[in-house]
Amino acid sequence: MSEWLVLTLAMAAACAVVLTIVVINNRRIPEDDDPSETPDVIEYMTMMIGVIYAIVLGLAIAGVWEARGAAQETVRQEAQAMHEISARVEVYPQQVRDRIRADVDAYVAYVVDEEWAYMAEEGALSEEGTARLDRVRRSVTDYQPANDFEGQAYQPLVDQVAVADDARGARGQNAGATMPGVVWFGLIIGALVTVGLIFTLQIRRTGRELLLAGLFSVLIAFLLFLIWDFDAPFGRGISATAAPFTDLFPQLTG
Repeated sequence: MSEWLVLTLAMAAACAVVLTIVVINNRRIPEDDDPSETPDVIEYMTMMIGVIYAIVLGLAIAGVWEARGAAQETVRQEAQAMHEISARVEVYPQQVRDRIRADVDAYVAYVVDEEWAYMAEEGALSEEGTARLDRVRRSVTDYQPANDFEGQAYQPLVDQVAVADDARGARGQNAGATMPGVVWFGLIIGALVTVGLIFTLQIRRTGRELLLAGLFSVLIAFLLFLIWDFDAPFGRGISATAAPFTDLFPQLTG
């Protein structure tokens, strides 16, 4: 099911539930009831709870957005490190240079074509991708420089392999959901409490009040969906992409 379809259904369901409760609750209110008699303390508490929940929602959105940005940065670092390895082996003999570049190209092609989808489904890195990176490491570290010029390039190449490995590890840590379950519990309970408190304000079945109640519930549903969508940096619609790899290795990705 499309994520945008899920969003549409969630917002429609939230709006329908709220409006249904408003209409049913309105039928139970006597005709001589005066909405202006709502105690000031209820209005104050409703406002304060709404403000507090808005702050919590803002912090949650900022947190998952920052996690997505960090995930995209690790991808850029990994791709740049692999590109540096491929470029710096230019000083090596052709046979060694071609072997290292072939291993780098095989790793990048696998990450873009297969491992990216694997991360989205499994929330973890694949063993095959790890094995391919180990092959790149062995290709770089097993070669013994034949002269000082090659020796000067050896250690930077080893360092770039370490950078790629570290970035890959960070990518694996961000492959799954980043929001703890207890936070989701608080967000959902807070949404129910915040939306439920609007019924204490004696909403009538006027078009204006029903519209505001519906829009409020739709907004809460949309914000929760936004947090959920950002929560898995590599697994959902608005996710980190493999663009750094495709930009630096266009010959492999078309």
